[in-house]
Amino acid sequence: MDTYTHGHSDPVLRSHRWRTAENSAAHLLPSLRPGLDLLDVGCGPGTITVDLAALVAPGHVVGLDVSAEPLAEARGLAERSGVEVAFEVGDVYALAEADDSFDVVHAHQVLQHLTDPVAALREMARVCRPGGIVAVRDVDYGAFVTHPADEALDRWLDLYYRVARRNGGEPDAGRRLLSWAHAAGLTDVVATTSSWCFATPADREWWGTSWAGRATTSAFAEQAVAYGLATTDELAEIASAWLRWAAADDGWLGMLHGELLIRVP
Repeated sequence: MDTYTHGHSDPVLRSHRWRTAENSAAHLLPSLRPGLDLLDVGCGPGTITVDLAALVAPGHVVGLDVSAEPLAEARGLAERSGVEVAFEVGDVYALAEADDSFDVVHAHQVLQHLTDPVAALREMARVCRPGGIVAVRDVDYGAFVTHPADEALDRWLDLYYRVARRNGGEPDAGRRLLSWAHAAGLTDVVATTSSWCFATPADREWWGTSWAGRATTSAFAEQAVAYGLATTDELAEIASAWLRWAAADDGWLGMLHGELLIRVP
C-alpha cells in the first residue's frame, strides 16, 4: 500500500475541511446534473463529496478513502447536510465496484501521492461508464510561491519534495496529469489549470497555522525524522516560519493546480 505523506492528523484535516466543490472542483461542476452516479476517490472528511452529492442528487454517490480515520467525520457531515453518500474504505488500484458503475469518477489531490498514478487512472476509467467523466486535480509544488522570502520556508519546500518522493509520490503532479492520462490510454482529455491564493489575514492565519501544525505533528513530520531528512529542531524552525508568514501584513501564497476532464470511451 502506498504511503500517504500527510496522514490524517488534525492540522491536516483542518486544511481538508476547507475544500469545497467550488474551490477545489470548479472544472467539473459544469458537467454535473441531477441523477448522475458519482465516485469520489480520496474523499477524506467528505467536504467536496457532500457538495458533489448535493449537485447530482438523487444519483448514487460513494466517497472512498484508503483510511477509515476521516470517514466518521464525513458521514456526520453528510447526515447534517441531508444528502445520501456511502463512505467506504477502498483501494484506488483495485476498486470494488463493477465495470461501468459510475457516470463520474472524481479525485482531488490523490494522484500526486501514488506510486503508480497511471494504473490508478486506468482503474478509475474502468468503473466509469462509456461517455462518462474522470475528473482529477492535483497541485504542482514547482509552482508553489510564497512572499516574503524566508529561508526556513525554502527549507520546508525542499524537505517536502524529499519526503514525498521517498514515499514514491510526485509533488509536481499537476504538470504530469496529461502525460499520465495518455499513458493510461485515455486521450479524450481537456486539460486546464486553476490556483489557490491565500493573502487575507484570515486566510494566512488558517493556512499558516495548519502548516505549522503539520510541520511538527503529522505523518509528514514523523516521516521526515524517520527518514533522516530533518530533526525535530529543524521542523520546529519551519513551524515558526509558517507562523511568521501568517503574521506578515504582506504575506502571500499562490498554488497552481493541474486539472483534467477525461471522457471515457
